[in-house]
Amino acid sequence: MNRSAKTKFKKLIASILSAIFIFSLAGCSESSKAPQGGSSAKPVSSVNKDAEIALGGYRDLAPGEKDGYYCSSILYVWEPLVRQDDNGSPTPCLAESWEMSKDGKEWTFHLKKGVQFHDGQPFNADAVVANFDRMKLGIKKSSFYPLDINTFYPGLKAYSKVDDYTFKLTFNNPAPTQIYNMVNFGSPMYSPKCFDKEGNFSGIAQGTGPFKIIENVKDQYVVLSRNDNYYGTKAKAKTIRVKVIPDADTRFSALKAGEIMGVIDLNAIPVSLAVKLKDSPDFAVTTCKSTMIRFLTVNGTKFPFNDVRMRQAVSLALKRDSIVGDLYGGFGTPTTNILNYSTPFYKEIPVEENLEKAKKLAKEVLGDKRRELVFLINSGEVTQKAEAELIGSWLSEIGLDVKIQSLEMNTLKEQLKAGKYDIARMQQGLSNSEPFTIFSRFMLPSGDQNKNYSLGYHNANVDKLMEEASAALDMARRKEIYNQLQQISSEEFPVIPLFNDMTLMAYSKKLTGYQARSYGIDLPDIAWKD
Repeated sequence: MNRSAKTKFKKLIASILSAIFIFSLAGCSESSKAPQGGSSAKPVSSVNKDAEIALGGYRDLAPGEKDGYYCSSILYVWEPLVRQDDNGSPTPCLAESWEMSKDGKEWTFHLKKGVQFHDGQPFNADAVVANFDRMKLGIKKSSFYPLDINTFYPGLKAYSKVDDYTFKLTFNNPAPTQIYNMVNFGSPMYSPKCFDKEGNFSGIAQGTGPFKIIENVKDQYVVLSRNDNYYGTKAKAKTIRVKVIPDADTRFSALKAGEIMGVIDLNAIPVSLAVKLKDSPDFAVTTCKSTMIRFLTVNGTKFPFNDVRMRQAVSLALKRDSIVGDLYGGFGTPTTNILNYSTPFYKEIPVEENLEKAKKLAKEVLGDKRRELVFLINSGEVTQKAEAELIGSWLSEIGLDVKIQSLEMNTLKEQLKAGKYDIARMQQGLSNSEPFTIFSRFMLPSGDQNKNYSLGYHNANVDKLMEEASAALDMARRKEIYNQLQQISSEEFPVIPLFNDMTLMAYSKKLTGYQARSYGIDLPDIAWKD
């Protein structure tokens, strides 16, 4: 990007920033300014509370029978044994309570009574065993997170029914943080009658949640109906239809036109579109800390990123505050830590920016030559092109000339796995609160993302620390190890983190109860406003 182009870009950004909402980054908040009288005020009409509420997401939130979870937890169809609270800590769901043995090798769970799956089957210890039997059959691929018993239950030796409402896990080594592994996607429960012999779904997923699926058309929509037999507080809406609308502009137009009443899921609405709702009498925006981290992945299997100095140089050359402030309206927190800030194990690491040091390191790797690199971006995310151009302008100052290629996400992932790229813009959410999962995926040679992204990362000390962490009973020691791993990740950069994301959603003021959460929204609280 030349000087003239950068000047125009900054002017454009300045005009956008002048309209952006100011939100607190410390926690969840909601825009609440309503029009103060005047001729724009509209009379309130009566609302049919039983009318279907239509929402829109960028991806299919219920991919169906071939998906390991069938649908996202955002839809509140299935529930886990253990849920995650707003601080990232485990909290009871289908398991009412639990205790760990003194040696840390056994966890005993006491299950909630009086719960039924949507198909009428009872939830009890037999159902939990059936779900573990299914996980034991092998990894189930998913649009959300791989359902892998070895990831969520590392070192699991046995699982067993104690009585009708008591269930026990036994591990080879002490597992004092196992409960963090199990939150949300780590312990989904379905009716045993959902599964075929291979552990795949044989029809619509039957969970225990406040909503049940009554219709699902892949890549088009899913219809949710209130579960009137739910054991807890019933959902407020009778019927919710979630439409698949991949294009952000189309999704925004549908919201403005009243075809949908709100947007849902991660990447629900870009900041550039959300700001257009400022001072609107008809729409509002809600935001919260997200489990998502955005980063650059680099091909560590070949020159120049097989040299840690070049990865360090790229990180030092980045102006993360500019990315977050100029492109994302302040909805995020710059970071060099591979671990997302939504887990209680997160360590705050100062972000270093030093162009001169970056140039020195890059020259040690490149010499006096420049290097042309392929920079892959997701065509479905509108902000990534401007982001890549901005990053490209900074990298040009350290001898790297990027050629941006915009690809559909599945094609992009294929290129990464084949190692046919240099840099790519990716993102990763936390499937649970246990850091071991993320460290395993990105920092161990056997890690799926290490392989899928052609990271080529290996550090024998990391292997040793991970092995020690898996056997450490003392929580203070385990946290100390996790702090070391976070520090190593921010020095050696298996990937190059940019910022911790925020959940940003927009909705019609005809609805009430629309509140962003770290992963989605509180769907059961949504209802038509009186």
